[in-house]
Amino acid sequence: MTAQFTAELEERLLRYTAIDSQSDHASQTTPSSERQFDMLNLLVEELKEIGGHDVTLTDYGTVLATVPGTAPGPVIALLAHVDTTEQFNAFGVKPRVVRGYDGGTITFPDNPDLTLTPAHNAYLGTKVGDDIVTASGTTLLGADDKAGVAIIMTVARHLLSTPGLRHPTLRIAFTPDEEIGRGVHEKLPADLGADFGYTLDGGEIGRIDYDSFSADGAEITVTGVSVHPGKAKGKLVSAITLASRIMSMLPQGTMTPELTEGHEGFIHATTMSGSADQMKITLILRDFEMEGLEEKGRIVRAVCDAVQATEPRARITCEIRKQYRNMRYALDDDMTPVTLARTAMETLGIAPASEPLRGGTDGSRLTEMGLPTPNLFTGMQEIHGPLEWISVQDMAAATAVCIAILQGAGQD
Repeated sequence: MTAQFTAELEERLLRYTAIDSQSDHASQTTPSSERQFDMLNLLVEELKEIGGHDVTLTDYGTVLATVPGTAPGPVIALLAHVDTTEQFNAFGVKPRVVRGYDGGTITFPDNPDLTLTPAHNAYLGTKVGDDIVTASGTTLLGADDKAGVAIIMTVARHLLSTPGLRHPTLRIAFTPDEEIGRGVHEKLPADLGADFGYTLDGGEIGRIDYDSFSADGAEITVTGVSVHPGKAKGKLVSAITLASRIMSMLPQGTMTPELTEGHEGFIHATTMSGSADQMKITLILRDFEMEGLEEKGRIVRAVCDAVQATEPRARITCEIRKQYRNMRYALDDDMTPVTLARTAMETLGIAPASEPLRGGTDGSRLTEMGLPTPNLFTGMQEIHGPLEWISVQDMAAATAVCIAILQGAGQD
């Protein structure tokens, strides 16, 4: 079944990834960048062309559409995000296909020093014979999450062009700003009107993610006392010095991303900027359990309080904001979407697998808001960097899984 989708998926992925759509955390608009409309408007037109119903671009920058059901059953949503990360260069992406991968070294035309091998990524070694899509070496690819977009569009086109296929109603959502944590608007669950959903934003074939991080963000502001350095003795209070002290007192040997795995959480400083007058530090706090997340917040506050106590002339504030919560908290009570996905994979001969998701998706927020939304594989690998790659055959398998889920949910 999967072979019939590969040409369409490849064409869509190459077309979508060549469109600049990076989000912008510093912007307060929705979407956060005008360039995301290049993807959103294109998808509106494509959904209309393939016969999608109720195609809408909402005032909060999400594309919605319906594929009417041909059988009774739950309303199911499929979601993907159109933005790419700010973490690496995402402008001027030049996607290319390594056809029939031979198991050896993949090189990059615009960066001769860059190579990708199974020694670096063991999963690549399992893809011999597959068609591998990468960028050219100076940008990320953007398969995160334009692979998900391509898969959902292919599913929708297949359903709409195969009227004899029995399935319940499908709702589609393409969201902006997932990469900066603003992809799920408060109106989205009601506007979708689904019983449950799936994000197509995962990695290796067979993955079903439903145990994700819970996440908070922290912003520390250190305000010092600015004085001319030539006359500073006894007067100057350097915000840089105090901010550096805060960083040195945070857990460095046990609780950072590069030292944790599995169900271990972390505290990670993402930016540190400013001057001797004022410094700002932003951090992300991650844990799979609320007790661990709250403890990490207490650690950050305690460090700020301790440094503040050493220098009362400075002002140190720490604001911790909720970001998203582990989708497992809700899915533990009703595993219907997870069970349905596992059954669909097994029917297709794909071994389902679930591991701790050391990140979050739009599904994390949607699940918390009452719409259970686990995450399904697309095949994307090495995301957020120049080595990003994906197998077209993995994408085809994900397409087949989505169709099998819908068929499995349809009631006679």
